[in-house]
Amino acid sequence: MIRVIKLGGRAQSAPELPQLLRDAAAAPQTQLIIVHGGGDEVTALQRAMGVEPVFVHGRRVTRPEDLDAVRMVLSGTVNKRLVAQGLTAGLRAVGISGEDAQLLTARITDPTYGRVGCEVRADAALLRDLLAAGWTPFISPLARDRDSAEGAGLNVNGDDAAAAIAEALGADELCFVSDVPGVMEEGNTIPALDRAAIDALIARGIAQGGMRAKLEAALVTLHAGVRRVRIAPIAGITDPAIGTTIALSDAARVATASAPLVSARSSV
Repeated sequence: MIRVIKLGGRAQSAPELPQLLRDAAAAPQTQLIIVHGGGDEVTALQRAMGVEPVFVHGRRVTRPEDLDAVRMVLSGTVNKRLVAQGLTAGLRAVGISGEDAQLLTARITDPTYGRVGCEVRADAALLRDLLAAGWTPFISPLARDRDSAEGAGLNVNGDDAAAAIAEALGADELCFVSDVPGVMEEGNTIPALDRAAIDALIARGIAQGGMRAKLEAALVTLHAGVRRVRIAPIAGITDPAIGTTIALSDAARVATASAPLVSARSSV
């Protein structure tokens, strides 16, 4: 079983993270891939360097001169800190960047945002080799530019990176670990969604910004063959019943719900 877990910001520093990773990895025949972001720390480093970050409509602009700071934080500080937590958890953790071996490629579709890549694709060859050798990859979301002869680097959205990796591996689950219990409506967690329900949430303005992006990425990923997508809080790393499960249709949702993932907590 292959599980791709996208770690949101607060989850990365949660004290219970090493134990949750240990329990998740202990589930029978389970292989983990961890994808992370780190935008707040990029902002902090830029300001420490005397550079004010630029945002347009709430989204970060990555100027060519900003890319080194993005690399330093995402592929350096954040990645190595998470690898250390993985090692503490007893995993054979290894840190890599989406730029390594052209694991991730993307292209610029809106120059307004500078060196920000969209249409993210993943080449799973390196990951398959690492998984076969028993490693647990921790991946920073940078990519190579498909439209550049030099393959220059691009900053990509962590959710998009995780979705592309899950698609390339044909993962059994893609789990977006978020700061909220799942997709919320009137203060309650919605346990399951299909395309029609997602469209309705977007039309009513309930799913906006980052949550809308997660839901749209989830649908694309499911169409590409990933078995299950969830949006969950950090406890969802080990508890398959937590959060919001997304499926393509009511029938698919029932099929997904009837074949839950093994809970690592019950197996150790």
